[in-house]
Amino acid sequence: MGAGTGALLGTAAGAIVGGTTSVKTRKAMLIGAGLGALAGGGVGLYMDNQEAKLRERLRGTGVSVTRVGDNIILNMPSNITFDTDQADIKPNFYDTLNSVSLVLQEFNQTLVDVNGHTDSDGSAEYNYDLSRQRAGSVAQYLVSQRVNSQRFSVQGFGESQPIASNGSSGGKAQNRRVEIQIVPLT
Repeated sequence: MGAGTGALLGTAAGAIVGGTTSVKTRKAMLIGAGLGALAGGGVGLYMDNQEAKLRERLRGTGVSVTRVGDNIILNMPSNITFDTDQADIKPNFYDTLNSVSLVLQEFNQTLVDVNGHTDSDGSAEYNYDLSRQRAGSVAQYLVSQRVNSQRFSVQGFGESQPIASNGSSGGKAQNRRVEIQIVPLT
């Protein structure tokens, strides 16, 4: 790999982990790189097809696929993705992420927002850092599987966006997750 390629990859990886690339900037970079934007009624059909492919590939993995308008959300509970207090992806979850990467490569006219979340145990600062590291681990793995790094944004939300009560162990388990939101490039 040449120095120019290495510098480009390093910059892209830094933007992924830092989550510094805005939606507008990512869209401009992708369109400039030759990926066209979806238009009109084609958006819905494109996202319908991507959703169907994700549901097919992720069946039985523990990852839920939810459609919200034209966006697709993949919810990856932490019990199948990470060990407690760790940001390293569990080895048995790589096959699932490989399936996600194949679909993202096939349907490349989308942006990919990777968001980490935790329960309320521990300090808010610790939870924020852990959620961001976990989201970064997922994004970096998908990029290593040849998904275009310019499509990604990474954010950690810590305990600030629970989907269940933190008053029970079951609720806390639901709150510990990484979500991938797939947004059409329009």
